[in-house]
Amino acid sequence: MKIVEKDPNSQDAFEMIEELSETLMKITGNSGKGSFNTQDISDVRAVFAVAYSDEGEPIGCGAIRPIDEHIAEVKRMYAKSKAKGVGTAILAYLERQAKRLGYSKLCLETRLINKRAVAFYERRGYHRIANYGKYAGREEAVCFEKEIKNVKDTRKL
Repeated sequence: MKIVEKDPNSQDAFEMIEELSETLMKITGNSGKGSFNTQDISDVRAVFAVAYSDEGEPIGCGAIRPIDEHIAEVKRMYAKSKAKGVGTAILAYLERQAKRLGYSKLCLETRLINKRAVAFYERRGYHRIANYGKYAGREEAVCFEKEIKNVKDTRKL
């Protein structure tokens, strides 16, 4: 598998975003398109990435966009269901890019009904926070965050 930063308007990115939107519509009744557009990641501190199989087929995507100087938001995370480990690899890639760009925290929103997504983020060290921004007061939404700043290893060798 290879993960590549892509223009979110590229054909592969478009296809992944559309597949994600269809999947979200089936799970939650909402495509999520209202919470993301390609302008969201036009900032120099934003990233859109596509994962490719060894055969060159797009199999997942994800993005980060700035919330403020220290916090980025994870958006449009998607992995084709037959692709094992893709979501984990994309999220790890986005976390590395966020660190490189100087962020100290990542946040995100998903829907409570999307139990696989909720469990996915919890298993990867994200913890629930009060719903923020446009998600505040929305009972169907659940928000998460994870500190990603480099913590000095103080263990003795």
